[in-house]
Amino acid sequence: MGDVKLVVQVRLLPTPEQAAALEATLGAVNEAATWVSALAHHQRVFRNYDLRRHAYGQIKDNYGLAAQAAQHVIKKVTDAYATLHANLRNGQAGRPGSARRERALAKPIVFRPGAAQPFDDRCLSWRLEARTVSIWTTCGRMKSVAFAASADQLMTLAAYHKGESDLLYRDGRWFLIATCDIPDRPVATPDGFLGVDLGIANLATTSGGVRHSGKGLNAVRHRHRELRRRLQAKQTKSAKRLLRKRRRKEARFAANTNHTIAKRIVTAATRTGQGIALEDLQGIRDRVRLRKPQRVTLHSWNFRQLGRFVVYKARRAGVAVVYVDPAYTSQGCSACGHIDRRNRPDQETFRCTSCGFAEHADVNAARNIASRGVAGWAVSHAADDAA
Repeated sequence: MGDVKLVVQVRLLPTPEQAAALEATLGAVNEAATWVSALAHHQRVFRNYDLRRHAYGQIKDNYGLAAQAAQHVIKKVTDAYATLHANLRNGQAGRPGSARRERALAKPIVFRPGAAQPFDDRCLSWRLEARTVSIWTTCGRMKSVAFAASADQLMTLAAYHKGESDLLYRDGRWFLIATCDIPDRPVATPDGFLGVDLGIANLATTSGGVRHSGKGLNAVRHRHRELRRRLQAKQTKSAKRLLRKRRRKEARFAANTNHTIAKRIVTAATRTGQGIALEDLQGIRDRVRLRKPQRVTLHSWNFRQLGRFVVYKARRAGVAVVYVDPAYTSQGCSACGHIDRRNRPDQETFRCTSCGFAEHADVNAARNIASRGVAGWAVSHAADDAA
């Protein structure tokens, strides 16, 4: 499977002199990146090696960057265009000929002054015992820049950090974001599967009958939406600043909620020796037809993130994960297999019109997902054994 990528974010605590040097450095590298982006867009050169021949020397001469920093600037630009072009191919930047797609193609990518910048081991070194870093800046090497980290973060950095870390300035605070490669644990042969049904009224429901309700969470998100609407109507600088802070606060809230739910699901599977069966929700926003209030919730909640969290936590715990086709899991009877739209008289209730089996609708769907997980695991491992 490969290693699990785990991101460790620590807050830097620079002195005023160090903060000024960091600010000047991020300003210089992102100004250079914006210039390189314009060059790449104008000359239609997007490969790292080709763009380096056009821009490397001028970046060093015009922006005062060291060799490694100049190369990272070029790579940052090529990575940004690679993401843009992937979004274009996948239709995420609008359909061909649409105004949104044309806007994405018309202008070069621009990098804001505080955008993240990667630093490799030659530009940045960690002193974990002292909780300091030494980092290259345009004002010279800044040594003993303090940072704050938990004991768990320090252990993870000491054991698994290799390669680059990103320097980021956000909301008046400095951060270093390090990616750690944590080896997978061997996947244990599962004793059955724990099915997980994702939804709106209940964000996640397991085949064991545990429901992670979305009622309180949706109320919080409704308050956020109303506050956003009022701030957007003001159109002032302070309102826009508050909107940016609110957006990040919402993202942290969603991520924390998804982390909590994912941890509980993986813990339950580990305790019972089961694998985890998830719905393949690719294209859920295009498939599902809902009333307008539900559409707002569907498009605002990050179900994909919840699925990712479950998968990476399961891999760290050695728990098997399979994806199953979600078709008719909400209409099929987990007792007899009978499928009928009339089996769902309302959102919460499942009552089979064939055998009379009754259960909470989400629990019934989760049990169907669990059964498909068992079948999918058996099929996939039968194919592996035959090979």
